[in-house]
Amino acid sequence: MAANKYDANSISILEGLEAVRMRPGMYIGSVGTKGLNHLIYEIADNSVDEHLAGFCTQINVTLNDDGTATIKDNGRGIPIGIHPKAGIPAVEVVFTVLHAGGKFGDGGYKISGGLHGVGASVVNALSVWLEVEIRVDGGVYKQRYERGKATAPLEKIGTCRKNDTGTTVTFLPDGEIFEKTRFKADSIKSRLHETAYLNPGLTIEFEDKRKGSEDKETFHEPDGLKAYIKDLNNGKETVCDIVYFKKKQEDIEVEVAFQFVNEFEENILGFCNNIYTQEGGTHITGFKTKFTMIINQYARELGILKDKDANFTGLDVRNGMTAVVAVKHPAPRFEGQTKTKLDNPDAGTVVANVTGDEVQLYFDRHLDDLNAVIACAEKSAKIRKAEEKAKTNMLTKQKFSIDSNGKLANCESKNPEECEVFIVEGDSAGGSAKTARNRRTQAILPIRGKILNVEKASIDKVLANAEIKTMINSFNCGFLEGYGNDFDISRLRYNKIIIMTDADVDGAHIDTLLLTFFYRFMPELINQGHVYIATPPLYKVVPKKGEGEYLYDDKALEDYRKKHTSGTFTLQRYKGLGEMDPDQLWETTLNPETRILKQVEIEDARLATEVTAMLMGTDVPPRREFIYTHANEAEIDA
Repeated sequence: MAANKYDANSISILEGLEAVRMRPGMYIGSVGTKGLNHLIYEIADNSVDEHLAGFCTQINVTLNDDGTATIKDNGRGIPIGIHPKAGIPAVEVVFTVLHAGGKFGDGGYKISGGLHGVGASVVNALSVWLEVEIRVDGGVYKQRYERGKATAPLEKIGTCRKNDTGTTVTFLPDGEIFEKTRFKADSIKSRLHETAYLNPGLTIEFEDKRKGSEDKETFHEPDGLKAYIKDLNNGKETVCDIVYFKKKQEDIEVEVAFQFVNEFEENILGFCNNIYTQEGGTHITGFKTKFTMIINQYARELGILKDKDANFTGLDVRNGMTAVVAVKHPAPRFEGQTKTKLDNPDAGTVVANVTGDEVQLYFDRHLDDLNAVIACAEKSAKIRKAEEKAKTNMLTKQKFSIDSNGKLANCESKNPEECEVFIVEGDSAGGSAKTARNRRTQAILPIRGKILNVEKASIDKVLANAEIKTMINSFNCGFLEGYGNDFDISRLRYNKIIIMTDADVDGAHIDTLLLTFFYRFMPELINQGHVYIATPPLYKVVPKKGEGEYLYDDKALEDYRKKHTSGTFTLQRYKGLGEMDPDQLWETTLNPETRILKQVEIEDARLATEVTAMLMGTDVPPRREFIYTHANEAEIDA
């Protein structure tokens, strides 16, 4: 047989929006619930850009019962005139051409979150259908698209008042693209509320019209970032007032609010042009660096730090800090379309300059708050030194090494890309898993019972926990960047870390304890997609005729019973993984070809922090109820 010919004919050109449908992850991050919700954010962000331009005061976001979403604003309305180059209405260009919009060159926006001009067209490309309705100059205009292509010309369908302007977009996500097409309301509401904090003059109405999920809420925060900080610190013991400043320099607007609480952690959120920068960037670096420098200067001027004393570290200075750093930049550069990290050097410089001026001005006038912040840094430095010593002592002892802890049943392969480790609760389940696994690529790490709740524990107590020490050693990438900066994900031994517990409330509780540990001490494992939850079956039904079937939840059992007469099948209930023989465990939970994994994602850092604090507090019953109710909402990775 002749070899495959590689010539000019081998090169494919994806026309129009075909590239978006072929590689949706490049444009919206994922095809799970996170990416699905992102469609709403893309359209809503365009409305927010209208607000930033001074023309929009209200946005309505509605989840309709037919699976569609509608975003309506009272901005100027997308232009309907014929585009001089494309020869079609401008609105059609916006929805069908990548990198088209009013955000380039001398377009209609000086400040914009929709940087790349792909948002509207990407949503259109990933929808079964999309309809846009525009109110402008006393007329109402409408156009419909299907999977990115216009089905008819733009038409005038009615009239309206001259001052009634704006855009309404309704779309139905494409089930051929997305794993699920049901929007997640909690995350959407959190994002909309966040937007309201960042835009004090904007009102956002949210309504969920879906049967069984009906909800309605209004987000309007005239106090802006101050209200955001107050909300983030709700229920916590504060040690100083909220510090707030806003200043424009070199066409970059900097707005910051922060406050210290009596807790041993920092919570710093960054935004650029209303877009949450989950991975931070130059604006966050500029703020952190300058703030650390200022506090060290004050500490030396006040004699708290002597000549022989080392400076407070950035972690010392920021422990207990809750901060929001928001910049508006005329030409932002992000890493990737999903805009997780700001890359403009000038943003870092301006934020540092503004922070230096404004923070010193505030503390010169509020010495009590300055002393409280320095006291937090002093306490953090003392605890850090004690815990670094404890960490060194505990993690360097030979008895805690991987080869001698006796718990990890490692796999034969040394290639992390193909290796995975299952964290299993109990000796019985661990023994069954060790027998059932593929020894070449699958490692088994049994743990005993429920690990320490790390949400309120100090570092020395965390490191004193045998199960946690075993996990740290087994994963091989260190933990908690900032304590010696020793976390290095490149050393991770396993591409997948899979939590495998019983399919009951106690098992879900153990899942949450482990996830809390990862979220607080090894967040990059989650951020880079290495953490999964296994899905063992709850039941096995065996009909009198035919093959048996595994059922993974009570709803599946209920559906099965509706379709099969009682007495025509036998039902086996698995109370735990230890009750399954190795063949069953392999077939249902370990075999990559047949198992179901739930990949853990953090869509909203603010919401994740709030839920983690709520779940891992001292009141156990609400935590268990929440876990049991929401456990089936995790992302599926088949």
